[in-house]
Amino acid sequence: MSRIGYKAITVPAGVTVTVDGDQLTVKGPKGEMTRQFDSAISIKQEDNEIHLDRPNDSLKAIHGTTRSNLYNMVVGVTEGYVKKLQLVGVGYRAQLKGDTLILNVGYSHPVEMHAPKGVKIEVPSNTEINLSGISKQVVGAFAATIRDVRPPEPYKGKGIRYVDEYVRRKEGKTGK
Repeated sequence: MSRIGYKAITVPAGVTVTVDGDQLTVKGPKGEMTRQFDSAISIKQEDNEIHLDRPNDSLKAIHGTTRSNLYNMVVGVTEGYVKKLQLVGVGYRAQLKGDTLILNVGYSHPVEMHAPKGVKIEVPSNTEINLSGISKQVVGAFAATIRDVRPPEPYKGKGIRYVDEYVRRKEGKTGK
């Protein structure tokens, strides 16, 4: 059984955490995030540590989830989150126009995707896409949306994949 909810969160220098009832605001060098948490979980800040406590054992799951979400907010405003994608396939390329990502991935038309608020898109080469932002949830969801345009297929490995993703390859049909 996990006891992650009892683990204290250390607040680094330069980050301020404001607790206002069940609303929590975290400000840091990269930005500011506000989130509302379950009021049953008590959040206490002592010096540079944040402690979470639950009233009874029926709230075990929400206790750990609250702690993880709060920790992700602290890491997001200090370091930020980055997702890297790569395009594999002949003629597959990406380009950036303003905040619009244009993907040419084998369809009869280019696919245009607009960046959500708080996500910065970089295209270092025409087969690489870097997404960065302070919210782990928003960056990860947008990366998954981009990957869903053309997920990697198992026979030739063509498609959009995460940089560290392993695509299990299948053997094709053997002819007679």
